[in-house]
Amino acid sequence: MRKWVYMVFFVFANSTANSQNKERVPVIIIMADQLRVDALGAITPNINSLKNDAVNFTRAYCAVPLCAPSRSSFFTGLYANRTGSMINPFEKDDEVFGNTKMGIPNMYGLFENDWDSHHVGKQHFFTEEKIDKDPNSKTKWTTQETYTGWMKAQKKAKPGGKIYKDNAPELVSGSHTQLRSYSTPSFGLYKEGAEFYLDHYIATQSIEAIKNRDKNKPLLLNAMFLAPHPPFSVPEPYFSMFDLMNLKVPENVGEWYPGQSPLQMYNLTGFIGSRYDRQQWIEIWKKYLGLVKLLDDEVGRVIKTLKEEGIYDKAIILFTADHGEMLGSHMLWQKMCMYEESAKVPFILKLPKGFQSSIKESDALISLVDFLPTLLELNGMKPLVKSDGLSLVPILKGNALNRNSIFMQYDGNGSLGSSQRSIVKGKFKLIVDMFKDESFVELYDLIKDPQEMGNLMFDPAYSATADELIADLTAYMQKTGDRLTLRKDLHVQFLKNYKNGIQKSDKQQ
Repeated sequence: MRKWVYMVFFVFANSTANSQNKERVPVIIIMADQLRVDALGAITPNINSLKNDAVNFTRAYCAVPLCAPSRSSFFTGLYANRTGSMINPFEKDDEVFGNTKMGIPNMYGLFENDWDSHHVGKQHFFTEEKIDKDPNSKTKWTTQETYTGWMKAQKKAKPGGKIYKDNAPELVSGSHTQLRSYSTPSFGLYKEGAEFYLDHYIATQSIEAIKNRDKNKPLLLNAMFLAPHPPFSVPEPYFSMFDLMNLKVPENVGEWYPGQSPLQMYNLTGFIGSRYDRQQWIEIWKKYLGLVKLLDDEVGRVIKTLKEEGIYDKAIILFTADHGEMLGSHMLWQKMCMYEESAKVPFILKLPKGFQSSIKESDALISLVDFLPTLLELNGMKPLVKSDGLSLVPILKGNALNRNSIFMQYDGNGSLGSSQRSIVKGKFKLIVDMFKDESFVELYDLIKDPQEMGNLMFDPAYSATADELIADLTAYMQKTGDRLTLRKDLHVQFLKNYKNGIQKSDKQQ
């Protein structure tokens, strides 16, 4: 593996060396946390305005539906099996699996010599080198720790607290279970007001970075917002903004489907999410949408400043999210699963005025690992031979990518526990959910069944499709050195274990 890492480093270094004469353009990355794609629309005019000037990718997925590993893949262009970052490193016994391996190049290191690099906001890109603590880093780091210090100076309480959390079981090292405290969908008013909210602080500090940038270099700004991630401790006017709305939520909210994996009950997604019925989820959605509106307002402040400073037209701007949010779909909570609500992300890419794209929207299948190779090519830097991602420039020029599938994985939240592997190929998605020695398999036609209500694994007409995707997923896992393997008789054993299908929960019968 080390040899592979050094080969990648050589290619990265070579790509930088071969681009010294290329004019640099500003790069602005705006990343939300836990944002459902379907939450964008009438309540997000500022993000909509950016989309009008951009190319919108409608089938974009994260590499891992979890904060730290998703960001690791985004900033390196590599899948989690390559980076080594597979979980959030909360558990001491498993924290090594939360850090990106030493020696793997990332966007910060590649760009901070020639760009004026700023990170503002949530810092969940964990590396063995601890890049945000490195005194030699040329990136200016403004993080949640900075916000905590500022709030102490203001003598104000941060959003959240114990009332927004509850215990859930979590498998550690794949061997034993412990209780861990995690966010619930509980909501309440944040009384200190929006001016002390973390996302307002992130926007304000991003604006300061834009205004006080080194004008001898192009700007690289990573604005990492927290909204609409829980806790749902929401300030006014956003707390009450949608209370009177007769809200219609997706059909699959508050529904546990006969063909979905019962192993999700071992994960906090089902353990916490299954406690709430559809009507309760509708009230929770209203607070979530309040945070989406707050996010849009803060993004609008940043974009306004970019325009005032003459950067907007010249810049590459990406609006995206690290992953989505179930928010009651399939009766699940948070992310940590492969359903569309958790795994799909917005991917809105605005190009510099000098780059003419032949399209305004694309339904090509892409992953967050594709952004770094795209960014390199747009700046005249040699594409990465060993990157898991592909440059999207061919799509922007009206051509197709030489790829028909993307992969996702999940290895546990704060420790190595419940695991999932997934492949999306064409219109089909295959999910393998694993807990200890058991595996549950799901297959969906995303065109006919976009809310993934009917598991096709029980339909003999799709047996060949299932086998093809299982084979492709197995090959990917072997190629990337996955710590897990799929049993050779996976399909047969699954049908044997669940020959009568899955029954609805007592709540639904």
